[in-house]
Amino acid sequence: MDISFLFYLSSGLFLGWSLGASDAANIFGTAVGTKMVKFRTAAIISSIFIIIGAVYAGSGASQTLGTLGSINTLAGAFMAALAAALTIYWTVKISLPVSTSQAIVGAIIGWNMFAGKPTDISVLSKIVGTWVFCPILSAIIAILIYCLIRFLINRSHTSLIRLDCYTRIGLILAGAFGAYALGANNIANVMGVFVASSPLHSVDFGSMFTLSATQVLFLIGGISISVGVMTYSKKLMTTVGNGIVQMSPVMAWVAVVSQSVVLYLFASQNLQNFLISHGLPSFPLVPVSSSQAIIGAVIGIGLMKGRPLNWHLIAHTAIGWIFTPIFAALICYISLFFLQNVFYLEVYK
Repeated sequence: MDISFLFYLSSGLFLGWSLGASDAANIFGTAVGTKMVKFRTAAIISSIFIIIGAVYAGSGASQTLGTLGSINTLAGAFMAALAAALTIYWTVKISLPVSTSQAIVGAIIGWNMFAGKPTDISVLSKIVGTWVFCPILSAIIAILIYCLIRFLINRSHTSLIRLDCYTRIGLILAGAFGAYALGANNIANVMGVFVASSPLHSVDFGSMFTLSATQVLFLIGGISISVGVMTYSKKLMTTVGNGIVQMSPVMAWVAVVSQSVVLYLFASQNLQNFLISHGLPSFPLVPVSSSQAIIGAVIGIGLMKGRPLNWHLIAHTAIGWIFTPIFAALICYISLFFLQNVFYLEVYK
């Protein structure tokens, strides 16, 4: 592998690390926050299934992100990923769960502005629309699932000890599904900008399977996300776990399942093809925010249960969602100027 490519890819790896540090809280934060799952268990399961989801099902959302802005040089991709990573890193430092999707979209728009490339408004509106629709959909799904689960629990007359065991197992399974969905949907945020300029080639493992060049790139990105999960996600898990509303173990399970379903809906090409083949409306394949999905689910359950919500934290988080793409776009635009005029690198063709 070319050493210069590894240098340029380092910003994508940094972004992947930042995503893992931030968004693992959205998968297992409620489980760890309610002390139903140990952090080490959550981190190991998250890492494994994030990589599987990224490699096996990550191409769908990355194609949509590529149409928003096809960054055609490694230097340009390096700076777009670095701008998004710096934005996310700063928010992680202050324990604020924000959207990696918004950060990379903002960075891509910053590159488009600097390169004089048009931003596809139809694609942008589709992505921005999911930023509004995602938490609402997650809240609705959470309420429906919670009502169903409460009905089943009341009808089953399960003992508290057995219910606790079932909930613990359910949280682990839901977290594995959530990690898979996160890898499938959000690997586009980490490595999507490098797809057009990557020099990587496919890897053949004999008669077992073959990884395409894009899948190799996504494998590297998935590993970087997993490192972020392992090394820096524990603190933020407690913020999501109980910062917005006090969660019971069952509420925690419902929140994780709801956000996992939402991420899967916006990442699965197979589901989209199935819906289209049967004449049904389908979800766009776009990288959505796991932060928005989990917070929407938590708020939905809290409102239904009549639990007091931490509106100050919710407002603080919403402000972060608004300014994240703006900051990322500004950082990317200004940094591209220095790359081109000080270091004389080709940032666009």
